[in-house]
Amino acid sequence: MTVSQTDFRAAVLDPVRPVPEGLVDPEGRAAGKRFDVYRNNVVVSLSNALGEAFPVIRKLLGENNFRILAGHFVRAHPPVSPLIALYGEALPGFLEQFEPVRSLGYLPDVARLELALRRAYHAADTLSLPPAELQALPPDALAEARFRLAPALQLVESDWPIVSIWRFNMEDGPKPRPVPETALITRPQFDPEIAALTPAAGTFVSAIAAGGSLGEALSCASEIDAGFDLTPTLGALISGGALIAIEED
Repeated sequence: MTVSQTDFRAAVLDPVRPVPEGLVDPEGRAAGKRFDVYRNNVVVSLSNALGEAFPVIRKLLGENNFRILAGHFVRAHPPVSPLIALYGEALPGFLEQFEPVRSLGYLPDVARLELALRRAYHAADTLSLPPAELQALPPDALAEARFRLAPALQLVESDWPIVSIWRFNMEDGPKPRPVPETALITRPQFDPEIAALTPAAGTFVSAIAAGGSLGEALSCASEIDAGFDLTPTLGALISGGALIAIEED
């Protein structure tokens, strides 16, 4: 008797389910304990992959609590892609609904930041815009210019200090202050880099990414902060290799 992939996967991820009928060991006996060992190994392997992908979430929760959470997540969200490097994209939403951690409101956005770092790392390579090309534009043309952004650029907006939380746990940074931060992730070389933006600066980059001109993006940012200074944010995009082309109207 054969076992369907659907029945096999359901049994692997549900410890309460019995061994699928027709599943036998090399001697032709019911799989029994062999299947239980395999089932445990699958969950442990996926939990390990999740821990490697979300080191800050793992550190914030502690090893034991993370293992418990990972076991629930793995069974609720088995892999949908053969690329294990991308596993865990459903974790932020899961953290928002998982009752034991719902009081830790910053966890989902920290998970989104860690996901964004992976996306940036695996994004396609591009050539950045030469600074001289940007400097050559007259002020009126610059205001109307629209930019194509590198695929590696990622933006994660949050009401929590997610960049500071990440740095505190991964780089021994200073203790986070309770202020909202938007994470700007660029990849100027081989590894992603993180910058903490204010909400106004995050709105500026978001408007650029949505196809707005530099002038339109500046207007959006100024609605949030009348004193918004364009220079450091534009500088972060340039130094991060995030601008790859200028499209003038």
